[in-house]
Amino acid sequence: MLRFARWFAGALVASLFSGLSMAQQVPTAPHIDVAAMAARAEDVANIDGIMKAFYEVISGPAGQARQWSRDRTLYIADIRFVSMSEDKAGRPKANVVNHQQYVDSSDAILLKEGFYENEIHRVTEKFGNIAHVFSTYESRLKAGGPVIARGINSIELFYDGKRWWIASAIWDDERPDNPLPPAYLPEKDSLKK
Repeated sequence: MLRFARWFAGALVASLFSGLSMAQQVPTAPHIDVAAMAARAEDVANIDGIMKAFYEVISGPAGQARQWSRDRTLYIADIRFVSMSEDKAGRPKANVVNHQQYVDSSDAILLKEGFYENEIHRVTEKFGNIAHVFSTYESRLKAGGPVIARGINSIELFYDGKRWWIASAIWDDERPDNPLPPAYLPEKDSLKK
C-alpha cells in the first residue's frame, strides 16, 4: 500500500500501539533481516524508474519473498510511511511506520496471501530537484485477479545530483465516502464518473 500491504502494516502497527501507555510492553512482529545493497541504477536514475521499482518490490505471488533490500534502497534512511484510514467514528487516523516496522508487520501476510499493486495513473509536479507524485494504484491478490482496492500514493522525492530518493510516502484508499477524483484516474475511468 487498498494499498493492502502498506495499509495492513500501518493498521497492524497502529493497533499494536493504540490504547497502550508508554510503560506497557508493545508486542512485536517477527523481525525480518533486510540486507544492505546498492541501489540499482535503473531504479533511481529518474522518477519513472523509482516509481516502477516502488510497485515491483512489494508485488508477487503467495510464497514469493518480497524484495525488501531493493525496496530499502529507494528511500532516505529515516523514511516514514503514513497510511491514512478512519477510526470507528469515521475520524481520520494516520498510521505511521518506518521501513523496518513496515517490513516486519507486512512480510508474513504478503508471503501467505500474495499481493500485486500497479500504478494506473500519475500526476507529477516538479520544481528544480524536488518532485511530488500522486500515483493512483490498483491492488490485487493475484496477477490479473480482481481489483481489491484502489487509492492514491502521495510521494515526495528529491534528486541529490546522483540519484532520486523517496523522502516520504503517504496513501489513502478509495472508499464510498472517498472516491478517486477524475483528475487522478486514467481517462477511460474518469469518463465513467
